[in-house]
Amino acid sequence: MATFHFDLVSPEKLAFSGEVDQVDVPGWEGDFGVLAGHAPFVAAVRPGILTIISGGQKQKVIVLGGLAEVSDDRLTVLADVATSLDELDRAQFADKIAEMQEKLSEHEGSELDLAIARLDHYKSIQQELNTTAMH
Repeated sequence: MATFHFDLVSPEKLAFSGEVDQVDVPGWEGDFGVLAGHAPFVAAVRPGILTIISGGQKQKVIVLGGLAEVSDDRLTVLADVATSLDELDRAQFADKIAEMQEKLSEHEGSELDLAIARLDHYKSIQQELNTTAMH
């Protein structure tokens, strides 16, 4: 299988850099997979779980929004936050969800819609973390 270069960058660190077989990205317009030779494009990344596949191994990383760009056999994801499952504090993540839920009443109109959408994405990440498929 042909490989391509992938960089996952967050403000805190370079979370991943290397040759990969495939990357599955959670996009606002729908999840998408990138393989070598993919057509160039730019997409917004929603909070979710990004999967890196290389040499038959899967690595899962939680991303909390950002931007993905495919160009010239290279994928770059600029993530607001990128945390590997090994680094994730699940209790802290659950606390963040509870805090977001409590603060929903502080929003109204389109701000409320965005806050609910973000909360739903966090909850879907949590649900995916609790499934056996993640292990």
